Amino acid sequence: MIWQVLWEFRVAAEHCEEFERLYGAEGDWAQLFARSAEFRGTTLVRDPAVVGRYVTIDTWNDAESFHRFTESFAAEYKALDLRCEEFTAYEMKIGAFESL
Repeated sequence: MIWQVLWEFRVAAEHCEEFERLYGAEGDWAQLFARSAEFRGTTLVRDPAVVGRYVTIDTWNDAESFHRFTESFAAEYKALDLRCEEFTAYEMKIGAFESL
């Protein structure tokens, strides 16, 4: 069953371009996740009504794929997360969902 992890972000207008580069389908996060053969891709969506509001959707083969990745790449994940903190004013994990 496909597993999707959703995050919501708020980004200051002056950081939107860099945020989109880091969090987009070819960005630094997607490149890190792609180190797992079980990663299926990242989708970045922007709210046209609210400047700087974004949601990411990271897609994995299943929940176990995601959990194995987070265990195996915990240090790299944390380092990238720290590097990207300056671009986000707000970050919240919406949740993890199974595709039906």
